[in-house]
Amino acid sequence: MILVSSWSGGKDSCLACYKAIQSGHQVRFLLNFTSEEYKRCCFHGTEAHLLDLQAKLIGIPLMQKEVGADMVKYETEFKEAVSDMKAKGIEGMVFGDVYLEEHRNWVERVCNDLEIAPVEPLWNISPLRVVEEFIELGFKAIVVSCKADLFGRDFIGRYFDKDMLQELQKREICPCGENGEFHTLVVDGPLFQRGIEILKSEPVLREGFWKHWFLDIKSYR
Repeated sequence: MILVSSWSGGKDSCLACYKAIQSGHQVRFLLNFTSEEYKRCCFHGTEAHLLDLQAKLIGIPLMQKEVGADMVKYETEFKEAVSDMKAKGIEGMVFGDVYLEEHRNWVERVCNDLEIAPVEPLWNISPLRVVEEFIELGFKAIVVSCKADLFGRDFIGRYFDKDMLQELQKREICPCGENGEFHTLVVDGPLFQRGIEILKSEPVLREGFWKHWFLDIKSYR
């Protein structure tokens, strides 16, 4: 099946894309949504140009679309973007959902409206097994955003590894961050031609409906 992969640049979307490819699907595009206000990946806060480098190192074209904060409008904009992909031969879309029924129901409804197949390679796999497989395959990721009521400044910019996994388990925090506890950026792994090196960055605290720490990545290669 010819697919487009929903892409945040984080571990779950990356692993889902990888598993879809390993299953014999052809992922022709990565589709990413950025905030109109910040010009960065929604929720993750990753700068758009960094995601473009990520896609180039993976070798799959990245399609980006700016969206607003209105969730009703977001669905319309999402459908418009995916409809454009259909014109390029896309038959289905890959998602990195693990266990949130609410989001899976949304995915199935929207894909049904678009007449494409939803592909969920991580669905119903235990969150612990998802992240263990991610690490075992050789993927590397860093934390680029997290909820400030759960994590401190020192959590931002850390590598997502076995030590972090043990910490999350001790604190009984979902190792996938499925409820938005934290988000990551994949910087290396089996899909990549080479790794991304973060040269300069700093944590930034942003206040809104929730307080979040973000990693402001200033330079990389």
